Amino acid sequence: MHKQAKAQVQKRLQRIEGQVRGLVRMVEEDRYCIDIITQIAAVRAALRRVGEEVLRDHVAHCVEGAIASGDRADQRRKIAELMEVLRRAER
Repeated sequence: MHKQAKAQVQKRLQRIEGQVRGLVRMVEEDRYCIDIITQIAAVRAALRRVGEEVLRDHVAHCVEGAIASGDRADQRRKIAELMEVLRRAER
């Protein structure tokens, strides 16, 4: 992973970690269910954004590198991986 993208992803994941700890506290404190569900949705959205960032970095470096290399087997492998991860994300 590219250095700048890695730093951004780590920062986002640390924020999400704090959100999840907050969720644990909310459950322990018997907070209103709708408030908990709202926070779960916020965590999911944040994780989705992290996934998009990682995918963007993967395409910009790994896939682009395979294309630039001229290695057709590596190109096919990278595209197949990308298609599989996109298929799984649709579920």
